[in-house]
Amino acid sequence: MNHPPEDMENALSGSHSSQASLRDIHSINPTQLMARIESWEGREKKGISDVRRTFCLFVTFDLLFVTLLWIIELNVNGGIEKTLKKEVLHYDYYSSYFDIFLLAVFRFKVLILAYAVCRLRHWWAIALTTAVTSAFLLAKVILSKLFSQGAFGYVLPIISFILAWIETWFLDFKVLPQEAEEENRLLIVQDASERAALIPAGLSDGQFYSPPESEAGSEEEAEEKQDSEKPLLEL
Repeated sequence: MNHPPEDMENALSGSHSSQASLRDIHSINPTQLMARIESWEGREKKGISDVRRTFCLFVTFDLLFVTLLWIIELNVNGGIEKTLKKEVLHYDYYSSYFDIFLLAVFRFKVLILAYAVCRLRHWWAIALTTAVTSAFLLAKVILSKLFSQGAFGYVLPIISFILAWIETWFLDFKVLPQEAEEENRLLIVQDASERAALIPAGLSDGQFYSPPESEAGSEEEAEEKQDSEKPLLEL
């Protein structure tokens, strides 16, 4: 059921808040506006925002953490050199953890290339890595024999799955919205600075004047005087 009055109130409140924000921006003097613009332009010159840098660090942590767990697994199951030959040279999909490590390398390369090197502002790259990771891990858990190999049969797939989805959440709900908000804010401040530049620097009180006021009802009094003189002329 529709509620027109409530919709009108929400629309009016939204317009009032936007107008209030614009008034706040226009109330800032041109020097402060230029300082803000220079600060934002300095961020753009750095090439990458703080929140995007944090995302790239988390992607690196993903790779290093999975690598650490895989090395521990190699050391636990009979020594690094012996188990490495078994899992890499004699790779077996049903019992090897090497493919989970390669999956972490795949996520790292795609995400760093897309969001650090190319500075992509879309979610398709993270969607690709998360979809590939989820599908591969689900298939490996169902078809392989990892659960019979101890705790690492549970830990590595679960950790990889969780890290991939945390990366997706962080990019979609933190990185992209915050960068879009900063860009819109920069455009608003630039527009306000351009308008402020068109306003004269200062006007003295002598430059403001008002024309002399005419006497109220002077034209009406003249017409009444002419009307009163007409009967006298007729006599």
